[in-house]
Amino acid sequence: MKLSVIIVNYNVSAFLEQALASALKAMRGIEGEIFVVDNHSVDNSVAMVKAKFPQVKLIENQDNVGFAKANNQAIRISSGEYVLLLNPDTLVEEDTFSKCIDFMDRTPDCGGLGVKMVDGQGRFLPESKRGIPYPKASFYKLFGLSKLFPKSQKFGAYHATYIGEDETHEVEVLAGAYMMMRRSVLDEVGLLDEDYFMYGEDIDLSYRILKGGYKNYYFPETRIIHYKGESTKKGSLNYVYIFYKAMQIFAKKHFSANNAKIFNIAIDAAIWLRASLAALKRIFSRLMLPLLDMLLIFAGLFALSTYWDHNVLYQRNSFFPDFYFYAILPSYTLLWLVAIWLSGGYQKPVNRQKLNRGIIAGTVVILLIYALLPETARFSRAVVVMGAVWSLFAVNTLRSLLAKWKLIEMDTRRTSQRVAIVGGPEECERVLGMVQSMNVPREFVGIVTTEPVQNENHLCVGQLSDLSDLLTIYQINEVIFCAKDIPADQIISWMNRLQDRQLEFKIAPEDSLSLIGSNSIFTSDELYALPLQSIYQKRCRHQKRTFDVVSSVVLLLFFVFDIWFVERKGGFVRNLFDVLFGRKSWVGLRLTVSESEKPLAPGVLHPADAYPNNAFSDEMLVRLEEIYARDYSVRNDLGIMTKCFGKLGSNR
Repeated sequence: MKLSVIIVNYNVSAFLEQALASALKAMRGIEGEIFVVDNHSVDNSVAMVKAKFPQVKLIENQDNVGFAKANNQAIRISSGEYVLLLNPDTLVEEDTFSKCIDFMDRTPDCGGLGVKMVDGQGRFLPESKRGIPYPKASFYKLFGLSKLFPKSQKFGAYHATYIGEDETHEVEVLAGAYMMMRRSVLDEVGLLDEDYFMYGEDIDLSYRILKGGYKNYYFPETRIIHYKGESTKKGSLNYVYIFYKAMQIFAKKHFSANNAKIFNIAIDAAIWLRASLAALKRIFSRLMLPLLDMLLIFAGLFALSTYWDHNVLYQRNSFFPDFYFYAILPSYTLLWLVAIWLSGGYQKPVNRQKLNRGIIAGTVVILLIYALLPETARFSRAVVVMGAVWSLFAVNTLRSLLAKWKLIEMDTRRTSQRVAIVGGPEECERVLGMVQSMNVPREFVGIVTTEPVQNENHLCVGQLSDLSDLLTIYQINEVIFCAKDIPADQIISWMNRLQDRQLEFKIAPEDSLSLIGSNSIFTSDELYALPLQSIYQKRCRHQKRTFDVVSSVVLLLFFVFDIWFVERKGGFVRNLFDVLFGRKSWVGLRLTVSESEKPLAPGVLHPADAYPNNAFSDEMLVRLEEIYARDYSVRNDLGIMTKCFGKLGSNR
């Protein structure tokens, strides 16, 4: 057997589906085998592989054993002359495997081979070629000298920036995302070191290949897309800690005692420096907008109240008491901030619709509370209304200024996302139907076909050869490629050619309900080391139960108002007490609850209820539930309840 491909997966089902589809195409004409080692995913990864790729050899782990150990499991039972470690978040070209095998066949001193990698926007990934992280190389990288002198072999050693992107060349380190090796070399130097849970194991193995007398090569005559270049949160504390700790394991294992000591001191300093900067940046990033909003809203309320007190109440021989300024106005401000947060107004990128919805909702809540207070505790409603107008103006102006100064990113997709689908007419129409069923606001421009259309098609706006001009003419800013009709090498070439056009690229795998890209609809962007936000986690279940209790109490407090907006009033009363006492949840699942999971309380509402105009297929309903369960948050439940308020009396 010529080639064994090994893919380790953890909760990235949609990425894995695309990777396997592309790997099978690249395997044509090659005697080989493909392994998937699943590290106890809780999404539908295992079921998807069994259903769609029965020819793949699947290993199901009952725990997340890490990248190195999982790869070793498959390597030990594989039988290929060459072994390829391939990430699930990749897309390979149709001739990638054959080109790499041909190069290694004619290059006997090649122990390991890596290829040119680009991210989901077609940009070159520097980790395609790297050097050993010696103390000096790491120092130059950590303190930015490699960026200042990229052509220097001394300063640019970490990412081998002195080697051209399109130059086949010896390198020291291969990337674990695509790492092809001779089995005979692995038998000689050993498998991946299982002391590394994630990160560092590819560096360690590359170094041992070199020490064994073989060479590693960077081979840019074929390319792959590696989405991890976009999706890994490299500024996170978790990433900083895991990555640099892996470097310490490497130094202790391979460097002399003195060099290892120096390296570890430098690494410790780097960990503290990067961790401190990451923490400060994260805190500042999360608190900047709420703090600025708080100052603006309170300042406006204070000024309005002072004016009203001196110019209106004074003429009526009345005035605001002191506690109105230091207790009531801060309370109003806090309610508006909480409402903005619950509506998603502090999510990134900033969305004006969610922001304004939060302010309006906060205003309604304040006025409802005002109406329930005794006469002696009621102050001016005019200040509340004027404060709401001021808040809308102030926070929107603030975001416009911050966006102009490039301190925040605004979400313009709801108003300006213009989409074209590229592929054959039949597949394009399938993908169009899928995109429309996702209920994500987009303006569909048309279909760009791969060949001349025989019959007149009103959806067709042009051919693939004219894509650059079509993007300009129709002001298209999102392109979806149909993998069924367009080879991966053409997709990558177009992405590379158009990478400076500020476009969003997505790929629709054949027979899949997923769109793969940095902002995919039905795709998790988190990879191996990033925790899954599952509704089955104890913390998330506790949050859900707390939300159910709090929301039920609030609904009871405002029952005289709620009841008029609910269709089935008797059912609403029953549901209120059922949710309050844990017999039901306001939002629940029906199709994907596994017997192995702890049972969830039945839901009054279902995630699909938020899309009343869509007739979802059973498969789409399953995927919708998986997304809801995987990415659970209190905000999601609140959003579904708000959209479906009239259905809170439903009896499922």
